[in-house]
Amino acid sequence: MSRVLEIGRRVVQIERDEISNLISKIDKNFELAVETILSSKGKVVFIGMGKSGLIGKKISATFSSTGTPSIFLHPAEGFHGDLGVVESHDTAILISNSGETEEVIRVLPYLKENGNRTIAFSGKGNSTLSKNCDIYLDISVSKEACPLQLAPTSSTTATLVIGDALAVALMEIRGFQEENFARFHPGGSLGKRLLLKVSDVMSSDNLPICEKSSSIKSVIETISKSRFGLVVVLEEKSIFGVITDGDIRRAMENSEEKFFSLSAYQVANRNPKTISPKAKLSEAEEFMLEKKINSLLVVEEELIGIIQIYDI
Repeated sequence: MSRVLEIGRRVVQIERDEISNLISKIDKNFELAVETILSSKGKVVFIGMGKSGLIGKKISATFSSTGTPSIFLHPAEGFHGDLGVVESHDTAILISNSGETEEVIRVLPYLKENGNRTIAFSGKGNSTLSKNCDIYLDISVSKEACPLQLAPTSSTTATLVIGDALAVALMEIRGFQEENFARFHPGGSLGKRLLLKVSDVMSSDNLPICEKSSSIKSVIETISKSRFGLVVVLEEKSIFGVITDGDIRRAMENSEEKFFSLSAYQVANRNPKTISPKAKLSEAEEFMLEKKINSLLVVEEELIGIIQIYDI
């Protein structure tokens, strides 16, 4: 094994082992932290310096996107005026592996005077931070992945995992669902599927249509000119059926000699799958995946559009 591979695997193994050790640290204090945040009428304010601050920003973002309003406050900036963002009904989570980070400790008196409930993320239970916060969550590790035992590696991973555990516990107890997540992520694919309706993305112009009496040659020409790979067969304004590329191939195989004498009604699938324009994209996607099809006809009394799996 090359030295590079050996180093990489060693780091992953060290951090994996340290994460496993966290399981025993999910105790009554963790439960109390969840109850404290749930009972709070305010937001969660994460405070940390350096690498701990960066991890705090990520956890804060996870909280906000999973139903627990949260912000990150840089302690140095807080001490120079930004503490005004902390309201009395907020819960503060202060992060310091040593529990002695000066900038973080200096914020504590204000938080206590302001009436905030405080939760310490620290690797030392007897540290200044741990002893002066209402709740202490143990993020200690026995070994950093850094060979010099200097760069925060395992310890920052442990902090992140405990933060994720809190966020997930809160979201599950709150009953946070996909629909809620989508509201906070309207630009993402999940938000699109859960918030938009079929009418928002369906194609309604230049739809590939033909009459039931149309020749098979005309049907092929219509399919070729469209991007849908199908043609909708109409009987007056009502949907008679649908013809796909696959239907054309099967008709050629089964009626090779008289293929070009066929009409649309002889080839059409009389049971096309349809959907309402008011349906959510998630419903359309689920329906197409269940039926193993790529397209649905959008119907509101009559044909008004086509939606394909590629549109979702």
